[in-house]
Amino acid sequence: MNATSGIIRDPVSRQYLTEESLTSGTSGILHPGINSLPKGLERYPLQAGGLLVVDLKPGDELKVIDPEGLQPCEVAVFDESGTPRPEALQHNRPVTSQSRIAGMLAVNSENIRSINLALNKRNINSDNLKSIRFIEGETTAGHCQAAVCDSLITCLVAAPATQMPAHEQLPPTDLLVYITRANPEELPAPALPEPLAEPILDLRIERCTSRAYTVKAGDYIQVIDVEGRECSDFQCFDLAKLEQGIERCLDATTTRTLMAKAYPQPGLHAKFYDQDMNPMVEVIRDTCGRHDTFGLACTAKYYDDAGYPGHVNCSDNFNRTLAPFEIESRPGWMAMNFFFNTGYDDHNQLFSDEPWSRPGDYVLMRALKDLVCVSSACPDDIDPANGWNPTDIHVRVYPAKNEFSTAVAYRMTPDAEPQLTKETAFHSRTSKLTGNFVEYNGYWLANRFNNHGPINEYWACRDGVAVIDLSPLRKYEVLGPDAEELLQTCVTRDVRRLSPGQVVYTAMCYENGGMVDDGTVFRMCENNFRWVGGSDYSGIWLRQQAQIRNLNCWVKSSTGQLHNLQVQGPKSRDVLKKIIWTRPDQTPLEDLAWFRFSVARIGHDQGTPILVSRTGYTGELGYEVWCHPKDGAEVWDAIMEAGKQDNITPLGLEALDMLRIEAGLIFADYEFSDETDPYEAGISFTVPLKSKTDDFIGRNALVKRKENPQKKLVGLELHGDEMAAHGDCVHIGRQQIGVITSATRSPKLSKNIALCRLTTEHSEPGTEVEVGKLDGHQKRLPATVVSYPFYDPTKSRVRA
Repeated sequence: MNATSGIIRDPVSRQYLTEESLTSGTSGILHPGINSLPKGLERYPLQAGGLLVVDLKPGDELKVIDPEGLQPCEVAVFDESGTPRPEALQHNRPVTSQSRIAGMLAVNSENIRSINLALNKRNINSDNLKSIRFIEGETTAGHCQAAVCDSLITCLVAAPATQMPAHEQLPPTDLLVYITRANPEELPAPALPEPLAEPILDLRIERCTSRAYTVKAGDYIQVIDVEGRECSDFQCFDLAKLEQGIERCLDATTTRTLMAKAYPQPGLHAKFYDQDMNPMVEVIRDTCGRHDTFGLACTAKYYDDAGYPGHVNCSDNFNRTLAPFEIESRPGWMAMNFFFNTGYDDHNQLFSDEPWSRPGDYVLMRALKDLVCVSSACPDDIDPANGWNPTDIHVRVYPAKNEFSTAVAYRMTPDAEPQLTKETAFHSRTSKLTGNFVEYNGYWLANRFNNHGPINEYWACRDGVAVIDLSPLRKYEVLGPDAEELLQTCVTRDVRRLSPGQVVYTAMCYENGGMVDDGTVFRMCENNFRWVGGSDYSGIWLRQQAQIRNLNCWVKSSTGQLHNLQVQGPKSRDVLKKIIWTRPDQTPLEDLAWFRFSVARIGHDQGTPILVSRTGYTGELGYEVWCHPKDGAEVWDAIMEAGKQDNITPLGLEALDMLRIEAGLIFADYEFSDETDPYEAGISFTVPLKSKTDDFIGRNALVKRKENPQKKLVGLELHGDEMAAHGDCVHIGRQQIGVITSATRSPKLSKNIALCRLTTEHSEPGTEVEVGKLDGHQKRLPATVVSYPFYDPTKSRVRA
């Protein structure tokens, strides 16, 4: 607990809570993401490089927390007339007219456009503004700064960001802003999020009602869950056909059939269709990710049959709302049931539960023709569908002239704020070569490329050279005098053996031996390291362990400052040596050994700064090139130009999966999880119990697990051409003895192969097993246990 802040940090979720909120509630049920803070306490996330507008009244307290440390914060203050008035906040921090906020307001981004819109509504002129240097200097993780206001003011809170070159280690990171209201009883209803742009329609749909509205082709429709846990049925009609006396509306069955999904989501399969298979709307954004198209909007019959005759319902509300458009009434309306959390269990029973939606979650759609739309705020209060408490829905419509990124919401932890899907530094280049992208770890990555496809891309890597964007890998800078001790405690490999310029692959475990993550540790210099893994939680875990042990170090998120391309294949060295320049004190690319890195530049001593490492995820000779996102296009172009004569090929995730399975490389939530130890995940070499004498988290549990192994990762060769799939059961007779973790058809080996976790009693090579399909028993695929890696088991190619 920070004695000056009155705030306690939840050691699991990373969220800061007041003492009162820790004891609020009587059920003991946790609801991450739903506002559980006491009345009058508000929490706002502030992303690095972002701005936040908050209005304060006399006596309100503004509190800013730096969760990771070393992140500056500036605050500009304006009175009711829009005049700068920094003295309205009672603080002792320096005030400057050289504000970094002015430069941030000039950036052309959606966040900044929204901020400028909010300032304009408050008649605030940002020219000649003064800002308070609210946080600056060498702040520790969790540092807090607070101030109370003495009048009605608007605060513009900033988290200034500077660009971090690949060889440096001070990335900008996020802040948390808390507002404590002096008079919480005066608080209005929950605030709506700021508009994404200037709306042409701002429509509140009160609880238990519905509203109709018209939308032109190209316009954007935003359906917002105001307080969270509230369903909203949506239906739309082709206006041109209505004028001809023909009713054509969104058809859920047609949509599911054409999209091959339970409901459309942003990306390739994003459109809703009518019964004639004509597209009606396209989903552009979805910050919730859980909806329904199987059930009808709630009906009178549903409530009648449940013993609540006469209960208000969405279908009857739709009928009344649509009557002016002469649309025929129906006892039950098919609809897109936004935020309705449904599913089917193993017994084919449809169930529903509380929605996943949080306050302010929304779905953004683009109208593909002129439409009559209707939206409801569902009145269901007899089951969990609306969290037992129906609330309002809000609809905004934006004109077609706006452009919004395609995105879903990614959350680092269940209680974290949503982050919209981002484009990597190389997206401007890869998007010209394919439209087939999938969301991975909060970014859009290419799945396969036009005119190539996964088989061609695979062979390019095995026989020549290929390049793949893996920027979503999570990067953390571990800095300070105790950085080595932190990593030595938190990973299984012996970090003390690393020299600057070396990299090691390792596991990170919980006390019980289950894996937090796998990844690589780069030793940048004596007290500076870089952790690269797949999970956001690995960085949170490191930071928690540093705080628990009172270590003098920082763990700073740098994923947004460091994007990377893997250049892989037997010709990768020949390609990169044409363009990589290194200083005399760095190892030249031609001499760079496996799991080593060099600080370098593209072309010459004044070229684009990069870091190049001899690492990869394909089982081939290969490298990774790391750069700041602003240099991504330049780095891509240089590599592709250098590889022209070797027919360098872009490589997507489908081909990468084949490559890594052949090479026996593991993947989170497939080969390992927090219930899997490194032995069971097939990476026992990352646990050097004999040579690493220092204690580390999970060591005692791993000693016991090694002595009493229960399961083992093995290879399988399947007989025949039918493939296994992740999650398939593996049997000997009736008994299930394992599960398929990953599977593919190997082009190089001309075999059907799989990675499989088996009981140790049945893990010997040569053991005959069967892979269960359908229900696991009606159809079986014969297979034989084999050693793995399937490809280059001696690692001769990757060491070449």
